[in-house]
Parts: sequence; structure tokens; C-alpha cells
Amino acid sequence: MDAIKIAVIGIGNCASSLIQGITHYKDKSQEDAIGLMHWDIGGYKPYDIDVVAAFDIDKRKVGRDVADAIFALPNCTTVFCSDVAKTGTIVKMGKCLDGFSDHMKNYDEKYTFIKADAPEPDKKEIVNILKSSGTEVLLNYLPVGSEKAVRFYAECALDANVAFINNMPVFIASDPEWARRFHEKNLPIIGDDIKAQLGATITHRTLTDLFRKRGVKLERTYQLNTGGNTDFLNMLNRSRLLSKKESKTEAVQSVAGKRLENENIHIGPSDWIAWQKDNKVCFLRMEGKLFGDVPMHLEMRLSVEDSPNSAGIVIDAIRCARLALSRNEGGVLYPPSAFFMKHPPKQFSDDEAYRLTEAFIDGTWETVPDEMPYFSRKQTEEVVA
Repeated sequence: MDAIKIAVIGIGNCASSLIQGITHYKDKSQEDAIGLMHWDIGGYKPYDIDVVAAFDIDKRKVGRDVADAIFALPNCTTVFCSDVAKTGTIVKMGKCLDGFSDHMKNYDEKYTFIKADAPEPDKKEIVNILKSSGTEVLLNYLPVGSEKAVRFYAECALDANVAFINNMPVFIASDPEWARRFHEKNLPIIGDDIKAQLGATITHRTLTDLFRKRGVKLERTYQLNTGGNTDFLNMLNRSRLLSKKESKTEAVQSVAGKRLENENIHIGPSDWIAWQKDNKVCFLRMEGKLFGDVPMHLEMRLSVEDSPNSAGIVIDAIRCARLALSRNEGGVLYPPSAFFMKHPPKQFSDDEAYRLTEAFIDGTWETVPDEMPYFSRKQTEEVVA
């Protein structure tokens, strides 16, 4: 089978971990491949992915081969595979718009972006690059708060007729209008806001679901996160956090037995600590009542390398998107979105999302709930029939 051809918007830490991982698993067998949820999806292995186009705005990355750009500053994630071969794909200048927060100009260059002098492309240029490169799936790794920039690239995906995976919290897949547009063009979309393999949100969701199943009344909770990468530095601008906080909060609220009042739940980035680099530390507290109204509380500290924590999820999302393309199924891919993302159009418990995603992969997912208005052309025909 030919490798899946992807284009990447934003060659930061997350892209670095993903591309390192593609090389890392090439000399692995299924038995010794650690850190993957699926070895094979639709015949595609985790290394059956080629980066054929890439976009960034940093002068240390634009004009360089992707294999070199992923290790350039301000990237600071763990290097677990340093021998990434040259891809032959040169990072192109991307469209900035609101993808760069002005407050980041005040920090040392090793922590922040340095905008390249190259002229920014228009939509037609981006679309031409996607088409000429043979891109099948476009990945969005833009910074939190890049509302205009994300919508610009979503438009490019539609015009170039490629699948779109929205890894950050600008709501595209979960916006009915955008969902409709991808449905009408029969293009797969997975989103929004990547859920880490074992991160703060998936752990918080699991514990919240456990409280519900065990009859514990959850009364209040917080999740505070610190990190030292450009993502956390970018999020010091609190005006860029509205969608991020909504995404993370709704991910937890959706599995609670009863929704908490706003003042009793606080979830979101707390601070940037430079020396943490790509390490993310989560401080989690949950307060509730047990049998007989007896109070209890849980406190947890979770430390993870942020970017590799998402890469395995994205490798699965890429393969699910390609699988949909091969089946001529477009629109929102609801099961993968629910399993891989924090803010999907339709929330399920993680157990149910897992079951539905397995059914999607093996081709047996057929149930389309009424609250899912945009689904694949194939499923639309079946429902109408």
C-alpha cells in the first residue's frame, strides 16, 4: 500500500514528536511497539505516513527540510529518535493571521517564534501546494487562540479536497456549519482539540466517570497545568484561552453524573515555567461525598512529556481519516472524533467512544444517532433507504 500523504501546519513540538515517531516505529514489530493503541488500521502501519507538505512562520524552520526543522528552536520536546532521514519536503512560509500572540515578542528567542521575512502566501498558493504534493490529510497544529488562522486552513482543506484533522481548540468539526461544509464535499474531518494518550484531561475524565459509576457525588474539582513549551507561553495571553478552557471543561462535564455549577469546576492552563520545557505537570483535585454523606477528596500530580503524549493519538487519527477516504466516506468522523478529541461534535464516555472507534475501523459502525446531523454519504444513503 502507498504511504498516507500528509501536510502539517505548524512544525512545533507536537509535529516533532509525530515525525520522530514515524521513523521510530519503522524498525519495530507489533510485539515490541510500545505506546500505540493500534498497530494496523485499514492495512496501514504507524510508519506508513509521508510528510509531503509543511508550513510554519519561524525563520529557523522555513526553507529547511522537515527532518531538520523539527529539531529547531523553539522546539524543546524530548528527542527519542534523532536519525530522522531527510524527507525532501521543505517547510514553506505559512499564513500568520492571529497565529502569533504579540506578548511573545517580549521573550528570549529560544522560547518563542521569530517570524520569517518571507512573504505570506494567499489561499490559492496554499491550495496549490496541497494539490501538487498529493496531500490526502491536512493536520492542524497551530497555537491555541489562532481562530482566524485555523479557519483559513480549514478553507484550504475544502478547496484542495483533502481530509482535515483539527488538533487544537478552535471549533471546526464541532461547529455545525463547518461540519455541513465538509459533509457536502464528502471530505473526512476529525476534531476538535487532541486528547493525549494519558494526559490531564483523559485522566480527569476517567476519574470523573469512576465517581459516577461508584455512586460518589462530585461536588467540586480543579485541574491546573504548568509547562515550559511555546504552547504554555502562548497561553499566558488569557484572551486566547476561551475555546481551550471550554474544550477541557466540557470534556470533564460530559461524563459527570450531574453537571457542576461553573464556580465548582476550574480547568485550564495555569502558568509557563521555562525550565519545564515540554514537560507538563497537572495538579488535580476532586472533592465529593461517599455513603452517608461522608466527605472525601482526591489529589493527584501527573507529570508527562506533552508532545509525545499526543503523537500516538494523531497517528491513529491520520489512519482513520485515510480509511474514510478509501471508503468514500466524508463529513465528521464521529467515533474517532469522540475517542481522539476533547471537544468532538458528540461526546461519549471513553468506553463507548473506544467501542465505536473499533467498530469504525473494522467497518461495522452503522448506528447514526439523531443528534449527529452530518455523517458520511454512504451512511446518509443507508438512512434514507
